[in-house]
Amino acid sequence: MAANTLITLTGVQLAYGHHPLLDHADFAVQPGERIGLIGRNGAGKSSLLKLLDGRNVPDDGDIMRLGGLKISTVEQEPELDESLTVFDTLCGDITESEDWQRPSRVNALIDQLGLSADALVAGLSGGTRKRVALARALADEPDLLLLDEPTNHLDFTGIAWLENLLLTARCSTIIITHDRRFLDAVATRIVELDRGKLFSFPGNFSSWQQRKAEWLEAEKQQNAKFDKVLAQEEAWIRQGVEARRTRNEGRVRRLEQLRRDRASRRERLGNVSLAVAEGQRSGKLVVELENVTHGYGDRILIRDFSTTIMRQDRIGLIGPNGAGKTTLLKIILGELQPNSGTVRLGTNLTVGYFDQMREQLDENATLADTINPGSEWIEIGDQRKHVMSYLGDFLFSPARAHSPVQSLSGGERARLVLARMFARPTNILVLDEPTNDLDIETLELLEDLLQEYPGTVLLVSHDRAFLDNVVTQTYAAEANGHWQEYVGGYDEWLEQRPKEPDPVAARAEKKEIAAAAAAAERAKPAKAARITSWELRELEGIPDAIAQLESRQTELAAQLADGSLYRDAPSEVEAINTQLHNIDEQLETLFARWEALEEKKNES
Repeated sequence: MAANTLITLTGVQLAYGHHPLLDHADFAVQPGERIGLIGRNGAGKSSLLKLLDGRNVPDDGDIMRLGGLKISTVEQEPELDESLTVFDTLCGDITESEDWQRPSRVNALIDQLGLSADALVAGLSGGTRKRVALARALADEPDLLLLDEPTNHLDFTGIAWLENLLLTARCSTIIITHDRRFLDAVATRIVELDRGKLFSFPGNFSSWQQRKAEWLEAEKQQNAKFDKVLAQEEAWIRQGVEARRTRNEGRVRRLEQLRRDRASRRERLGNVSLAVAEGQRSGKLVVELENVTHGYGDRILIRDFSTTIMRQDRIGLIGPNGAGKTTLLKIILGELQPNSGTVRLGTNLTVGYFDQMREQLDENATLADTINPGSEWIEIGDQRKHVMSYLGDFLFSPARAHSPVQSLSGGERARLVLARMFARPTNILVLDEPTNDLDIETLELLEDLLQEYPGTVLLVSHDRAFLDNVVTQTYAAEANGHWQEYVGGYDEWLEQRPKEPDPVAARAEKKEIAAAAAAAERAKPAKAARITSWELRELEGIPDAIAQLESRQTELAAQLADGSLYRDAPSEVEAINTQLHNIDEQLETLFARWEALEEKKNES
């Protein structure tokens, strides 16, 4: 392992079923890398993360980690203690770790993320829970951060924050995500897990797409050449008796090896085959909303919104988490009556619904019964398909047709919901966060299908590339329950939406207001805040922390004073200077914190 390599996998094997998830796989992570880990659903990406952070061990092969390597993981569905507050969740047990600076880091993260320190985890939304889990991992100050589908449940603001955070973070990162725009923004390398092997491509997702197409074509040609040689050798071995009497034993052994190689070759998994059963055409008018207002209690989610949806419109609904996207969907579909305003539905409406929580699935039903209960045949357009063949189109083998839904992974559940929805005649498709859990290949096929769908599409999504590739109009949630209609997808919305105030001017105004408030506060007798118990422990630990940093500072300065260093290892000079600069910053922060806590202690 190279001196600075964080972690190295050599010849690693891992298997849970017939085919190994990792088949003599090699992999290494360098400092400062941001790796996008991609692959088909079920390929083993999450299992690889569990090997990297030590939650699992490989069946064979070696994993070497840099001494003292600190790894933090944010899982797809983070497990948080429901009884704790956000602050306590992020701080953990300081007395065990003796990390007295953690509370100040936690407070900074809470401020950056707009979290409420005193809020209980039990009442948080999915998006906020994901932010808390990310903040907890960042508070650990890891060398390597592992993220499993981090953009799921995040809105556009949350995704933008995460992109910026990863671009400025000092740690290396490995990210499992289907969000192509996100990968283009942050990834320095793409690693694909394909048939048990890890293939590395420098650059972002767009670079990978081009290189992967070239690589697949080369693999196809190589396999064709191999199969041609095998066919020739098989023909030779089947020649007449005379030929068999004089055949070369070395050539026979070569043929046997070719047969073994061909038997062990894992073919690339085929793509999902998507086709939708088209229902009777709806009327030209799908729905008309006029001056619709709706809310709950004092909170107005939709205020005086009017729009008309026509057949073949493909409309995206976007906005922050909790803005009312699902509520507006239900009003459009006639499932929810607004507090005021009118909703006029068109004729012959047949709706197919993709629910982001997959609540429409019966956990105990089999896959076959979920698709078409009571019948073995499905009508797709002018085709009649057996349910086993139809499940195969969605990459479910016949052996799994009678497995219960509860045995499926998140990606498999998403494919099953798509299969069920497309098996029934519809003229309106409603997709609520369909991109969560689907792999990139399936997303691109779904985009193609929706573009050709002759009915109407209503889409809720935070996947910017998916929105751009599918929708023709966008309904965007704006302030105070106002919704605005825009032409085009996400990028068009960015161009057309009202410009936000200049952030520099806004910050200057904010500082002026804060200064005025501070001056007014100083004019009043201040009531001293009591120092907390954890702040006292932090204060007690600061002198030792300062002493350790000053000791390290002295050691590094002594190394620089040695003239032989510049001759024998000039590359280390810059590294030592960087360390000294970091120590200076840490000391400055510690002294400032020490003074603040001492002042607070004296005033208590």
